[in-house]
Order: sequence, then structure tokens, then C-alpha cells
Amino acid sequence: MDAARLRPRFPYRPDLLRAGPSPSRRSVSTPSDPAFDIPAYRRALGGFATGVCVVTAHTEEGPLGITVNSFTSVSLKPPLILWCLDRASDRHNAFASADRFAVHMLPAEDREMSDRFAWGVCRLSSEEFDSSSAEPPRLKNALTRLDCVATDRIVMGDHLTIVGAVQRFETAPGPALVYYRGRYGVAPEPGT
Repeated sequence: MDAARLRPRFPYRPDLLRAGPSPSRRSVSTPSDPAFDIPAYRRALGGFATGVCVVTAHTEEGPLGITVNSFTSVSLKPPLILWCLDRASDRHNAFASADRFAVHMLPAEDREMSDRFAWGVCRLSSEEFDSSSAEPPRLKNALTRLDCVATDRIVMGDHLTIVGAVQRFETAPGPALVYYRGRYGVAPEPGT
């Protein structure tokens, strides 16, 4: 194998790599410890910046949306993604039983839409999505949309992991809405 193929695919600074635990670590908590601090754990997970997505589906309750940031790609061949749904969500049953759904990666200007589908009205009005087909509801303003068929549902702790096979996708350039340490931010379009 040639040396070029062994190089990292992203630039890094060797001086930023260090071995061993962070010098600022104060304490360690483990899930089996009765004093495991769930709120602190949640804050720790917030240290991973994520994109913000709205998942939509036609359900028995009508076309619904829900904001998620627990989304990831799983495989290129076949094209698979997954997202996680809180089992305590009032929309759990509707999305858990949806055979098809769409994942929309939100642009930077859609913070209000993210908030609405996280805590507000979750039913889509006919003006908000393309209703010209039987496909999952398609939001009109998304950086990327993935139309999916649910292939697997796995209960993991307090969440349901939903795996989807991507059937179609559309994508456009632009800055993305991100979430980091409990706050919204913007990831600029690369090269701008």
C-alpha cells in the first residue's frame, strides 16, 4: 500500500494530540454508581456538536414532524441512516409505527422550525410541505432531505433506534443549523 493512502484524510496538528486523561478532569462517574449524575451526563453529551434535523412522516394522526439531533449515517452500500426517538415522547407511537419517513437537515435560518417541532405544534399544515405525492412529507426549506423506508427498530435504553434505507435524497448548499452545549449555532458552508 502506498504512503499516500496511509495519510489521514483530514489535517491535524500533532501538538494537539496527547496521551492520557485530560488534566482538567475532576471526577469520573459510572452508570453503575448510585451517584451517577444524569444531568451532568446530559451536559457532557452536549459537548458533541450536531446538526439539527426534522423527521417527518404521514401518520394516523396526520403529517407530523419531530426535531432530532440523534441522527447518523450507517452505511453507504446499502445507503442506511439511523435516528433515535425518545420512548417517552408524545409522538413515539406515531413515528415508531411509520413505515416511511423523511429526514430534513435544517439550514441556519430555521431555528424557529426546530423549536416548534421540538416543543410546539408537531402537525404540519399543507402549506409547509410538498403534498404532491404519497412520499413522506417534504419540508420546503431543507439543506438536505433523505426519503427513507424503515428497515429496523431497536429498543435501546430509553430510546427507540430507527434504521432507514435511503430511497432518494436532495441536497443544496448553505450554512447549517447546529446544536452545541444546549445552544444553537451555525456551521458555515465550507469554502465561504
